[in-house]
Amino acid sequence: MKKLIFTSDQHRAFYEKSMARVREDSYHKALFYLLGVSDDTRKMISRLFDFEEDCIRPEALHEGWQTSGTHRLCLMAFNLWNGYTEPGHEQDAAPYDLFACGFAPYMLEGIRLRYPEYCREQEQMQRQSVERDSYYER
Repeated sequence: MKKLIFTSDQHRAFYEKSMARVREDSYHKALFYLLGVSDDTRKMISRLFDFEEDCIRPEALHEGWQTSGTHRLCLMAFNLWNGYTEPGHEQDAAPYDLFACGFAPYMLEGIRLRYPEYCREQEQMQRQSVERDSYYER
């Protein structure tokens, strides 16, 4: 996988510190990468995630500190965590709405972290395509 893009040294430090507290898997990687993008979400991590119970806190999506951008960022992080969508507002989790903010490039990185087996580099995909085509030409 390609090198992760961080918004700042604080984002990187948050990600590394958070990951040191939890099991290292694609769910946690995507969640903490995304929740570390914004200074606001980093500051409010205890409102967004319960480290003791190892679970998200969806009620934080409607707290007064949230902006439209951080709401989208948190919704994407929560969706990658366990498929979470807000009851009655499922359409808000559609790419059409989620990616309509400046955090979109980082959301794509979160997707790559969550689904590394499907988000291979272009070169690997092309090589596999050539190999598959050669197989079927036999």
